[in-house]
Amino acid sequence: MKKYVIALDQGTTSSRAVIFDRFARVIAVHGIEFPQIYPKPGWVEHDPDVILATQKEALQTAVKLSGVPVEEIAAIGITNQRETTVLWDRRTGRPVYNAIVWQCRRTAPIVEQLRAQGLEAYIRETTGLLPDAYFAGTKLKWLLDELNLHERAERGDLCFGTIDSWLAWNLIEGRPHVTDVSNASRTMLLNIHKVDWDETLLEKLNIPAAVLPRIVDTSGIIGMLDPEILGRPIPVAAMAGDQQSALFGQACFEEGMMKNTYGTGCFLLVNTGEQPVQSKSGLLTTVAWRIGGKTCYALEGSVFVGGAAVQWLRDEMHLIERAADSEAVATSVPDNGGVYLVPAFTGLGAPYWDMYSRGMLIGLTRGTGRAHVVRAALESIALQSADLVDAMVKDCGFTPRGLRVDGGASANNFLMQFQCDVLGVPVVRPAVIETTALGAAMLAGLATGIWKDLDELTGIWNADVRLTPQMEPCQRDKILHQWHRAVERCQRWIEAE
Repeated sequence: MKKYVIALDQGTTSSRAVIFDRFARVIAVHGIEFPQIYPKPGWVEHDPDVILATQKEALQTAVKLSGVPVEEIAAIGITNQRETTVLWDRRTGRPVYNAIVWQCRRTAPIVEQLRAQGLEAYIRETTGLLPDAYFAGTKLKWLLDELNLHERAERGDLCFGTIDSWLAWNLIEGRPHVTDVSNASRTMLLNIHKVDWDETLLEKLNIPAAVLPRIVDTSGIIGMLDPEILGRPIPVAAMAGDQQSALFGQACFEEGMMKNTYGTGCFLLVNTGEQPVQSKSGLLTTVAWRIGGKTCYALEGSVFVGGAAVQWLRDEMHLIERAADSEAVATSVPDNGGVYLVPAFTGLGAPYWDMYSRGMLIGLTRGTGRAHVVRAALESIALQSADLVDAMVKDCGFTPRGLRVDGGASANNFLMQFQCDVLGVPVVRPAVIETTALGAAMLAGLATGIWKDLDELTGIWNADVRLTPQMEPCQRDKILHQWHRAVERCQRWIEAE
C-alpha cells in the first residue's frame, strides 16, 4: 500500500505543499509567499500565473525535501482560498485579468443593486449567504461587465473558477473545468438545497451558465496529476475550500463540533449535519463537504482581518520586525491600557456585515506605547472570534464544550489563552496545526483507500494543548463591553458619494 498523501494548500499570502504519512504526521512542508496587488483603496488582486507557479514549485520542493519516493504517493488533495475569482480563456488557458481576491471590496455597488432589487431574502434562503462583496458571484459579474466579455462567456469561450478550479485546470491531465461543492457554496450562485447552480441568480447577475465549472464531490478522484510535474501521474482525489478542509482536518465530524482557524482572516465553523441551519445572527450557512453524494452542512462566521492585523503591524506600521515577535511585545505590558483596535481594513464580516466600516484605533492616551497597540491587535483577533461564537450559540441553541483551534496564529500562546478567557470555554490545539492541509489530505486519502472511514480518521486526531479560562467573568464582561463600543464607532465610516 502506498504510504503518503500530499495536500496543496493555496492560501491568500502563500502557496504551500504538505506531505503526510498514514498516521497524519507531517513529513515535509514547503511554502512560497507571493505578492499582494492593491490597485486602488479596498481593491485586492493576485496574479493567477504566480499562484500556479508558486504552487507547482512548492509541490516539487516538498517532495524533494521529504525524500519520499514518488511511487509511494497515493493521492493529492487541493485546498484553497475560497472566494478569490479567476476568469480565463478556455482555448489558451490564459487569465483575462488578475484574480480578484476574497478581501476585495470593489463590487460593493453591485451588492447594493441586488439589495435594491429586493433579492436579499432570496439570496439568504437559496445560497445560505448574505449579499456581500466577499463572494465570488459579484466578482465574476464585475469581470464580465467591465471587460465586456458577455458574448465570449455565452459562447463558452471562457472559464470561471475559484482557485481550486484554476489549479485543477492547470495541474490535472485533460484540463477538467470543475469545482467542489464547498467552494461552489461560496460563490453566491449555488442553491445549497439542490446543490446546483441557481438559474434565478445567474439571470439576475447576467452570468451565462456556460462559464461555470462542473460541481464534484469534495472527496473523489477528479483526474491524474500531469506527469510532467512530478514524473508520474498521481490521483488528484479531493478539493475543498480551506475552512471546510480545516473543519474536516480537526475531525469535527459530529453535529455541534466547532473549530476556528487563525490565518489571514479568522473562520469559525460548526458542523450542523445533513440539514442546513438558517442563521438569524448574521452567520452564513455553507456546505461543509459532500462524500459519496452525501452532503454535510456547516454554519460559518468570517473575520476578514485576523493574522493580517499582525502583518499590518509588521509591514505598514513597523511596530514589530517579525510576526513571531508580537507575543513577547504584547506580554511586556499587563493589559491593553484601554486601547482597542478594530481592524476593519476591508470592512467587517460576520456578524456585522458592514462593507463600509474601516479600521480604528481608539482609547489612546499620552501613556499609550507600542506594546499596547501590539497587544490590542492580538486581542482584536480573539474578540472578533468571540462575536462569532456568541452568534453561533444563539443560532444553534447550545453552549459549546470547547473550541478546536488551528492556523498559524494558534501557535501564539498569549492569543490562545486570551481567546479562552473571553469565550469562557476550553480551547484545544491539536498536535498537528496544519489542519487545513490535513483535511485535504484526509479527504484525498479517503477516496484512495489510505483511510477507510471517519472513525479511523477520528482516531488519528490528537490534542496537544488544552487551555482553560483564567479570567474573572467581570473582567471578561468589561473587555467585551468596551470592544463592542469600539466596533459601533467604526461602522459605516465610508459614506456614499
